[in-house]
Amino acid sequence: MTVFNVPDMTCGHCEKAVTAALAKALPGVPVAVDLANHRVTLDGGDADKAQEAIRDAGYSPEKIGLA
Repeated sequence: MTVFNVPDMTCGHCEKAVTAALAKALPGVPVAVDLANHRVTLDGGDADKAQEAIRDAGYSPEKIGLA
């Protein structure tokens, strides 16, 4: 699992945008979003590709580690 801090993900729209970007970039990879703590967790997939997809969606992901 890979965990990202996405500090500028602040609302439901942001959550949907990030989730959609990840679904497009990494189809079939389970994604969990914790909006209150600005965390996105991926269960597998390419972490670099995920970070790029979140960035391309307009957000500032910071990889904070592997869970």
